Amino acid sequence: MEKGLMSFWEEAYQSEDAAAFSVEPNATLKEFEGMFSRQSRILEIGCGEGQNVLYLARQGYCNVDAFDLSEHGIAKLKRRCEKENLQINAFVADLTAYEFEKNYDCVMSFGTLHFVPKTEWRAMIERAKAHTNVGGIHIMQIFTDTVPAPAHIAPFAVGIAKDGEIRELYHDWEILQFKSYTFEDEHPGEPKHLHASNKIVARKVQAGR
Repeated sequence: MEKGLMSFWEEAYQSEDAAAFSVEPNATLKEFEGMFSRQSRILEIGCGEGQNVLYLARQGYCNVDAFDLSEHGIAKLKRRCEKENLQINAFVADLTAYEFEKNYDCVMSFGTLHFVPKTEWRAMIERAKAHTNVGGIHIMQIFTDTVPAPAHIAPFAVGIAKDGEIRELYHDWEILQFKSYTFEDEHPGEPKHLHASNKIVARKVQAGR
C-alpha cells in the first residue's frame, strides 16, 4: 500500500452526509436472520460505519458486537447509536490480531477480509469457527480474482481470494448457500466498476471447528 494513501471509505467515514457503502443492510443478512434469535450473540468483522449492525439493533437484537480497524468508522457508528439510542458494542480492532473472548451464534463479514493478507484472513476464519456455537452460522463475503480489482481498490486489496477458496475453509460445516458472482459497484468520487465476489453462508453442525 502506498504511504499516505487514503481510501474512499476513510474519507466517507469522516462525513456525516456521505455513505461509503450502501445505507441498507446486506441482503443475505436479512435473508438468514431468521436462523438466530433476538438474544443471539452476533459479531461483525469489519463493520465500517455500521449499516448491518444498526439494522440488527433496530430490530431488537441485544447482543451485537462489531469492530473495524477504522477509528473514524467506529466513531461514526457510535454517534449513530447515541442518536437513535441503540445498544451496539462497537470497538476498534485489527482482524489480524483479534482474539475471541466469547462464542457467537453468528459471525459475519462483508467486503473486508481481502484487505489483509490471505494467511491472515484464513487464520481469522479458523478462529471464528472455533468460537462459534454449534448451530451458529457464518456469513462471509470476499472479493476474488475472477476480474481485476479496480484501481482505487487494488492498493488495499492485498488478500484477494481465488474463486471458491473460502468455501474450502467450511468443508466441515453445512453449506447453506454459496455464490460466485460479479457485480457493478459505485462509491463516492469513484467511477462505476466491477467486483468479483464469493459469498458463503455456513452452519456449524458439530463441536470443535
